[in-house]
Amino acid sequence: MPDSGFLALFLVGLLGGAHCVGMCGGIVGALSFGAPGRWRLHLAYNAGRIASYAGAGGVVGALGALGLGLDGQLPIRLALYLLANLMLVALGLYLIGIVRALAFTERAGQRLWRCIQPLTRRFLPARSVAQAFPLGLLWGWLPCGLVYSALASALTTGSAGRGVLLMLCFGLGTLPNLLLAGMLLSRLNEFVRRPAVRICSGLLVLGFGLYGLFALARY
Repeated sequence: MPDSGFLALFLVGLLGGAHCVGMCGGIVGALSFGAPGRWRLHLAYNAGRIASYAGAGGVVGALGALGLGLDGQLPIRLALYLLANLMLVALGLYLIGIVRALAFTERAGQRLWRCIQPLTRRFLPARSVAQAFPLGLLWGWLPCGLVYSALASALTTGSAGRGVLLMLCFGLGTLPNLLLAGMLLSRLNEFVRRPAVRICSGLLVLGFGLYGLFALARY
């Protein structure tokens, strides 16, 4: 994964805000009502969610490292590099507005989520940090095409540490939208939903991916 991938994943998290709010907006909206210190609840929930992303990034990054440690690693390295840039292309297309570009990734996590979802009930309604943080940890495994695509990119880093950092960049990108959704503010949400903003950012992410594929073709 080239260093530009960190910026690309941050932009994907930030500008995929409408998708994130659609997936998690019900939970973060519920945290806004009926409990004192709601800022603490939102921060705890999102800290848990991003921690899950980072942990998953570390796991898949370590798996990528194992693959690169095998004999004859050059084909594996090239395959991972190809996958990383294809995922950037898919993410760029998603931001531009081709939402079905990531639909295939969400089907992969449905079975896992069916096992995890019942555990979230013990922390609802979340009225304390001690409830909101583990709720975020669990909700971080909700099947989401953006998250799974970012994880596919983390796999290609071939490093647990870089996988963690990549998913942290993605998670921090999602943070403003979900905080704003939770606190019933809308200016940033309105900004990132503007077609011109999404198209420009999608083209930038798409450009990262196409540049990587072009470099690979010349290899």
